[in-house]
Amino acid sequence: MEDGKHFLRCLVYIDLNMVRAGVVTHPKQWFFSGYNETQKPGRKNVLINYDRLMERLGTGSYDTVKQNHKMLVEESLNAARNRRDEKWTRSIAVGSKEFVENIKSRLAGLAKGRNIQKAEAAYQLREPSSHISYNALLRGKNGDIGYNNAYFWGVYE
Repeated sequence: MEDGKHFLRCLVYIDLNMVRAGVVTHPKQWFFSGYNETQKPGRKNVLINYDRLMERLGTGSYDTVKQNHKMLVEESLNAARNRRDEKWTRSIAVGSKEFVENIKSRLAGLAKGRNIQKAEAAYQLREPSSHISYNALLRGKNGDIGYNNAYFWGVYE
């Protein structure tokens, strides 16, 4: 992501994953969400480098980060923009045309066959739409993970 605006929108998009999945109606209801970590900094097990986040978002205070983050989440929920967005789900890079072209160039051979596409007010680097899906490659070998493959970290409801 090229700038703080795209980065914050991506964070909000991720925070709304459990809302999109129908598990909760607001990301604050999902204990493990980035929403709670962003809105309630300084908890015992800190996952976010708050100074780096402020720097990346281009803000001078963490209160501004929290306020902008909360506003975008509420805006997305109220406008029903909490649907799956291919730009954030499938893109390798999102930003201005120059930024995305630069990323593609830096990826060199790894970007072979990937296309730059216009997406609303930004550009994105993506797999071609005709690209074969991973499901087809796995041929039914990617079934559900059974309980014998799960480790519960002492989290109980």
